[in-house]
Amino acid sequence: MKLTLTALSVLFFLSFGATEAIQAQTFLDRAVINSQSVETLGKRKLDFRVSHRFGDMFGTSGGWSTLYGLENASDILIGFNYGVTDNFDIAINRTAGSGALRRLINTTAKWKFLDQFGEQPKAITMAFVFVGSVSSSESSGNPESIDNFETFAHRIAYTSEFLIARKWNEVLSTQIIAGYQHRNVVFENDENGIVFAGLAARARLSKGFALIFDGTFPFSSLRTAANSYYPALGFGVEFDTGGGHVFQINLTNATGLSENDFIPYTRSNWAEGEFRLGFTISRKFRI
Repeated sequence: MKLTLTALSVLFFLSFGATEAIQAQTFLDRAVINSQSVETLGKRKLDFRVSHRFGDMFGTSGGWSTLYGLENASDILIGFNYGVTDNFDIAINRTAGSGALRRLINTTAKWKFLDQFGEQPKAITMAFVFVGSVSSSESSGNPESIDNFETFAHRIAYTSEFLIARKWNEVLSTQIIAGYQHRNVVFENDENGIVFAGLAARARLSKGFALIFDGTFPFSSLRTAANSYYPALGFGVEFDTGGGHVFQINLTNATGLSENDFIPYTRSNWAEGEFRLGFTISRKFRI
């Protein structure tokens, strides 16, 4: 945890150094792997998105018997994002869910209030993101279960994030995230609110190809390796195929695709082979 805080501090202070005017986006897509990015779609643009997470590649649930996880699915997302203005967009999607709450309807609002690539070049880009999730599952009827849903409010979780990013040159972009998540109902001895931090980076190697990384680190006394909770870490490659298509292939230990799923419920350990293949297909339209 000390190493995480140190890395966040270094990136934060470096972000305010001198910069040159680089005419490009900080990140290609409005999401990295698990994390949101500072990017918005732009006014009157629609993004149709499909994401998929398979099962463990190795470990007790992976290997040849499950074709290294390809025969299993840990989560699936399908949804739309829409640019209301150049710097504000909204989204709605449905995820199967992999944590305690399933069948999630997720809504997102993102406001990019400072842009590194505006008329006056700035050192950084900043954005605020809100994600609300509602479980559409039927109540289990089990008073001991988190999905008993005694009231509608028990179905709800939400996350607020503050993002700071910089494109250093034509190759490297970095981002730090500070956020708070609240779940209206939790297991006994758990906490409703979780403060978390995140890191993300993109290395553009050619016009249509980049390496991407992100990590999300909850600050929670419960969410430690001793209790079999782990930070959500992702590594991937990103392809800009032109014509509004973005294709991403990644490896991550996060089983869920929504912030309100993977932040509190990631219990897969990279060291034990509990990571999975995933992909995202994004197709943008102007309407």
